[in-house]
Amino acid sequence: MPERQKYLLGLDAGNTVIKAVLFDLDGRQIATSALDGQSETPAPGHVERSLPELWRNAATVIRGCLEKAGIAAAQIAAIGCAGHGNGLYLLDKAGAPLLAVQSLDSRAADISAELAAGDNGRALHALCLQKPWPSQTPSLLAWVKRHQPELYSQIGTVFLCKDFITFQLTGRRVSDLSDMSGCGLLKMPDLTYDDGLLVRYGLADAKSMLPDLVRPDEVVGGISEQAAAETGLVAGTPVVGGLFDVVASALGSGAVENGQASIIAGTWSINQVLSASPVSDENIFMVTGFAADRFINIEASATSAANLEWYVRALVERGSHHEDPFGHCNALVASVTPAADDPFYHPYLYGSGQGADHRAGYYGVAGWHGEAHLLRALFEGVAFEHKRHIDVLGQAGVRFDRAILSGGGSRSPIWPQMFADILGIPVTVASAQETGALGAAIAAGVGAGLFADYDGAVEKMTASDRHYAPNAAMSEHYAERYLLFTDLASALAPFWARLSAARNQTTVS
Repeated sequence: MPERQKYLLGLDAGNTVIKAVLFDLDGRQIATSALDGQSETPAPGHVERSLPELWRNAATVIRGCLEKAGIAAAQIAAIGCAGHGNGLYLLDKAGAPLLAVQSLDSRAADISAELAAGDNGRALHALCLQKPWPSQTPSLLAWVKRHQPELYSQIGTVFLCKDFITFQLTGRRVSDLSDMSGCGLLKMPDLTYDDGLLVRYGLADAKSMLPDLVRPDEVVGGISEQAAAETGLVAGTPVVGGLFDVVASALGSGAVENGQASIIAGTWSINQVLSASPVSDENIFMVTGFAADRFINIEASATSAANLEWYVRALVERGSHHEDPFGHCNALVASVTPAADDPFYHPYLYGSGQGADHRAGYYGVAGWHGEAHLLRALFEGVAFEHKRHIDVLGQAGVRFDRAILSGGGSRSPIWPQMFADILGIPVTVASAQETGALGAAIAAGVGAGLFADYDGAVEKMTASDRHYAPNAAMSEHYAERYLLFTDLASALAPFWARLSAARNQTTVS
């Protein structure tokens, strides 16, 4: 093998952090570099970011990763990028940054509900196997069209997060099958753009805004001279179309065969199962496809480990100086002996899959409860919401008897066992910590011809690290508390609706 083909570079652009990770061809992590980005909230429910900052951060972490690795950039065989799905990333007609809306945004709650109602919602689901929801790309685009028509008239290209980085690296305006199907813009199971689908979104005039559609492993171009100067990469290094980050994380954790389950405890609660053909049940959140015979049926919401990140940032780090704030939280949780009357926590900081107006909250707190009990309730509430999603998949006929856990939550010494106990199945934690970046690197390796297919690449580049079997006594304990958790959410639904209506009235006045 030529000297220059020793490594693969995977990029992973989330809602907050962007990472560059260098892997060898056995999937070993050689070096990594990461940077936090800044989110802006110009209005209630609006969550945006700066596209120039996103690119600066991407270039910085790529250069930083190369410096840490101490290798010649010419040794990188190919590059792939994964990125958070949905949201809305716009270029103007000249290719300049226009707007970047993150997938935590809820401004399109009303218009997505309007699009999802009645016959239109059923017709949309029949076409793309997804109903509109607030942070969905076409829902946000429809919101811009209605509320900011001058901005809408300037749009040249509609991107997803990772597509903007690929554009900066290569100059190509492309998006891949997994991202575009995951945001409801492809006809399923054909994995093609469709005029009738755009009409249903009220976006018949948006066809020219859509980027060229490519396979995730398709080489779309080489690193441009300008990108090479900014990143330290070698001009001409192949770049592939890349992946929706949940698909990348599934591959990077070792889930590639139809029937395998991948659970991601990250910003979003991602619960997904691979299949040869998509499941068309209207209750399933979305289906994405990354190849003609590889679909992933997904139940998801922004209700996972982002809750712990919020807790740490807002409460643990308030003037204190914990060297390891997340370790501090895990230790507190481990100190609690579970009890039937422990507090409950609903992890709805950014709404839930049952309603954009849902809010987070603690319930059943008593004077004898301390911070450790509150944190244990948070851990448990996050896992309960994962279970709720998995129950939806089960009701649609999707079955599995074990799962691979990845995402930031999988690094906890507490959460994986809690997942096994609550779900009642064995849970494996992948060896790779940066599964999204590894999945992107796997796609790059396939595109560069280093592996014959995804199956061979995943077998070569992934491994498992820890295994957790369910504890029957704890499973029984959680089963009783889960019923209370769901009953409480149902009882609070009218309150959340009134709270949302009050906020909207305040905003209008």
